[in-house]
Amino acid sequence: MKKESNNLAIGMTTFGSIFFIFGFATTFIITLTAPVKEIFNLSEFGAQLLASAFFMAYPVMAIPTGRLIDKIGYKLTVIAGLVLMALGSFIYIAAAKIPSFEVFLFGTFVLATGVVFLQVAANPYVSAIGPSESASSRLNLTQALNSIATMIAPWLISIAIFKGLSFPTDSLIAAERVPLPFIIMGISVLLIAGIVAMIKLPVIQYENKERKSILNYPHVVLGAIAIFAYVGAEVGNAGLIVNYLKSTLGFSAEQASTYAAIYWGGAMVGRFFGSFMFSSIKLSKKLSLVIPVLILALFSGSFVTSWNWNIGLIFTAVAAGNFIIMQFGRGKAARTLAIFALVAALLDLITSFTTGSVALWTIISIGLFNSIMFPNIFDLATKDLDNSRLSSASGLINALIIGGAIIPPLMGFIADEFGYSQAFVIPAICYAYIFFYAVKGYSIRKNN
Repeated sequence: MKKESNNLAIGMTTFGSIFFIFGFATTFIITLTAPVKEIFNLSEFGAQLLASAFFMAYPVMAIPTGRLIDKIGYKLTVIAGLVLMALGSFIYIAAAKIPSFEVFLFGTFVLATGVVFLQVAANPYVSAIGPSESASSRLNLTQALNSIATMIAPWLISIAIFKGLSFPTDSLIAAERVPLPFIIMGISVLLIAGIVAMIKLPVIQYENKERKSILNYPHVVLGAIAIFAYVGAEVGNAGLIVNYLKSTLGFSAEQASTYAAIYWGGAMVGRFFGSFMFSSIKLSKKLSLVIPVLILALFSGSFVTSWNWNIGLIFTAVAAGNFIIMQFGRGKAARTLAIFALVAALLDLITSFTTGSVALWTIISIGLFNSIMFPNIFDLATKDLDNSRLSSASGLINALIIGGAIIPPLMGFIADEFGYSQAFVIPAICYAYIFFYAVKGYSIRKNN
């Protein structure tokens, strides 16, 4: 029992750090669309192609990565992913020095390929390393660590790239500031790759038997489509926040980026709630963990806004509302997912048809309701699969992360043609499909 606990601790610690790394990289690229738009004088549609270049790596590489895991294992796949991330980071340095948008896109694809390796390996590993009944709890915990990174990334862009600049006058200065974060990222992931190479990770055991195609499992396929909708909506909302707040509320780029950080911080807070609400611990223990998470919300919301405690308090109040709504899910992954999808769709629609502070906080609050979607969809989509099928299922599910390459440019096109507010109808439609999956889709099984 002690050995199993130690193995679980080692595996969760290692992969918790992996989730942090690819969370930071993903959100940094998404938020980078705003400075790239200014540096290269792009339309909103053109700027969102950066996100497309990142998420196009998923359909190209996710399924082959699942097969690679079967051949070389989780550990070597993770190391390869970290090395590719470092290579992509160093390509960005050249892209900013030239500067060249085409090289930016190439570097993005290389870095994203490394992230795909990490993500395809990480989710099934965390799901399989412990008891199946607590898989959703473990996935929410690691996704919460991922979300700490996703909150830091927009804040870092606000201070490392946007701080003190006025566009379009200072576009070249912004380009000169881009390399430093990528130098740090490239060196950091190489160091972590070396550490992973030296430690011994617990091995996921399964019989190497002949398997049916993963396409024969309807709940997996429909879950992959739900991931398409979720990532498209989450990235689409996030990708437009900075420029939406600049154009409709007159925020500076630096100020708007801090609100983008709060959006991602909502995912962090919600996932910490989910990490214990979907676990088997006693209710009294669950409730005792609420206060520390709300304190985290207060400090994180205040910190990214240069210690504006009023904004921190508003964010904390919204987080408390998120926790109250989560109780209607009764600790069940599907029920909570359905409720959150419905609320997120409503918040996007309110953003479309209102303005001012109401629209500001409805778009920001969506992050809290995005929180449990990926881990809960993944848990529902891989339920009842044995370990031998997990890597294939993860490959398919992660391939459909291509939603992040399709939905943001579509929203960017609508923003260019009709205005930013109208663009938020698209993610509302995505959340409607997730609601269907949580209510019905996940339970569809093939009879034979």
